[in-house]
This record gives sequence, structure tokens and C-alpha cells, in this order.
Amino acid sequence: MNKELDDGVPQEYPYFWSKGSSITLPDFLTKYKPSMVQNDGTKPWIWVEGSNRNQDTSESDATAAISEAAALLKEVSQRVEEIKNDDSIPMRSSKKTGAKSKKDVREKVQADAAEKLKDISIKHNYVCGKWLIFAPADRVDVIWSKIATSLVSGALASTCAFLTKVATSPATETPHHQHVICLYIPDVYDKDAVTDVMKVLLRNHGVNLSGVKSDLYTGIGLDSKHSSGIPSTVWKNTSLLADSEIKDLKDAYFSELNIASTSTAKPDEKKDQPSIAAKKKPVPKKKTQEDDPFASEDEVDAQEAERKQKVQAKGKSGKRSRSSDIDVDADKSDKPKTKKKKSTR
Repeated sequence: MNKELDDGVPQEYPYFWSKGSSITLPDFLTKYKPSMVQNDGTKPWIWVEGSNRNQDTSESDATAAISEAAALLKEVSQRVEEIKNDDSIPMRSSKKTGAKSKKDVREKVQADAAEKLKDISIKHNYVCGKWLIFAPADRVDVIWSKIATSLVSGALASTCAFLTKVATSPATETPHHQHVICLYIPDVYDKDAVTDVMKVLLRNHGVNLSGVKSDLYTGIGLDSKHSSGIPSTVWKNTSLLADSEIKDLKDAYFSELNIASTSTAKPDEKKDQPSIAAKKKPVPKKKTQEDDPFASEDEVDAQEAERKQKVQAKGKSGKRSRSSDIDVDADKSDKPKTKKKKSTR
């Protein structure tokens, strides 16, 4: 797929919804679920446009930006390879000599490149990008539906976010497949606006975020495995919020979710259902004799079979002769004791 067109809004595409669509959003989300729509090469994404269109109406030159950025990416990849093969650069840094390690030198080159990519984006007004969210196949329909609805008529509608899309299912069955959801924002370098969107995604949706990526990065094919080693996202989560704040926001979402699910349960259902489902304890078999801890399973089975045969034989014998109190097939321990007659002298 052409990376430059990957972020482009398709024209006359049945899997795209906007306020001008002939179908309502709930019906659209029910009809086209990412878990059910299979990508045959013509429908890689399902799109929903938000209430707020991209407010940035100034013209951008994506083609020029991508061309310039691609050339920079090539230079950085070559420089990283040179550092790797340069024996004059030590593997470890030295405080005595002030020499920097290969890692230090490489990371400096990559950080400088990220700043140059930002400059290229701003120069050509190509600063649009997206929050990345990954959802497992068994939950993607619910997560996607809530984000799309929120963007049109919920909490996300009050942020700068204006468009979202979700990847459809792969053509072939893929174990542990993750669907990517992109939530578009007009300027990835507007830290405050980006953080506002992040807070809503955490507090109102409890999703796992994977950073902010610019459309320029997508256009030049910059990902986490690129040979340049340049970070594939403009913002990491912890660059915007502390881990503790991220956790607090998500905890608040799930706490509220639990309260809501409890309150919607019917009173009768609550009364009838035990708080803790008790597991049935297995009923032990009745044993006629003590278990031998050293006996094998075969020996135990043989003993059990022998016992059953004796019980069956006892029943048959009783039918043959009711007057007999002694079972000839029974164990000696089962025989009744006879009273000894006292001898008279």
C-alpha cells in the first residue's frame, strides 16, 4: 500500500461515515464491524469523521515534505551504519577521556534527525498525525464503536480530534491479531492539544495508547524497525503525562465502569445470585477398606472390581436361600460369629 495515501480520506468508499451519510452512525457501526470486515486489498480501513473537521484550512505540501524527509532518512541510516562500523568510536563511554560510546553518538544523530523532521513538517505545513491505539480481535468492535461514537457526539467531540479509522481483519487467520485504531489530530506538535485528547482516551475509554505518530512519518515509512533507529512516534505516553497520572485516569474509568455495571443489575438477580460461586466438592467413593498409599491405579481398580463381584454374589445368594445367614462368597470378616455352647459336666 502507498504509505502517502494511507492517511488520505477515501472518496466514495462504502466503509466511510460522515454526518452526510445516508445511514445513521449506530447502524453503520453495527453493519461494518472490524472483526467481520475482511481486507481483500480494497477495504483496509473503516472510517468515521467527527463533528469537528480539521480546522487547519491552510494548504500543505505533503509531496514536498515526504520527498525531503525521505532524503534525510536515507542519510541518517547511512550515518548509523558508519557509527556501527567505526572502530575509533568505543563501545563504552569514558569519563576520563570524555569519549562517547557508539550508543551515545548514534542517539545524538537520531535525536537531531527527529528535530529536522519536525522542521520539515512545519515548513511544509504537514503536521497532521494520529494517536495510535491497539485493540485485540475479541474486543476491537466494542472499543472502536465507543471511540467513533465519542468522536461524533461524546467527550472526544470537544477535543481537536476530527477523524478516526480502524484496521479491518486480515485476509487469512492470524493468531493474536491486533487491530490498530488511529485517532487523527490536526497538529502533532501542539503538546497541550495532544495531551487533552490523551486524557479523554484514558479517562473516558480506558484504552492502551501507543504514542503519537505524524502523517509524515507514515509517508516515509518510518516504523520501529527502520534502519535509521529514529523513534517512530513524535510523542511517547510518558513524554506527555507521568505514569502515575496515566494509571489514575485509567483506574477512574474502570472504577466507574464497575459501579455502572453493578447498578444496572436487577435487584432480584442480585438476590438470587451468590456473591461467590461455590465449587461443588467431589463426592469421595465409599471404600470398604483402607486405601493403600503405595498401590498402583491398576491394583486399586482390581480391588474395586473384586468388591463389586462380591456384592453382586451376595445378592444372588440371598435370593437363593433366605434362611441362610452366611454368604459363602463373602470375606471372612463378613461372616457372623456363632455362639459357643457351654459344656455341661
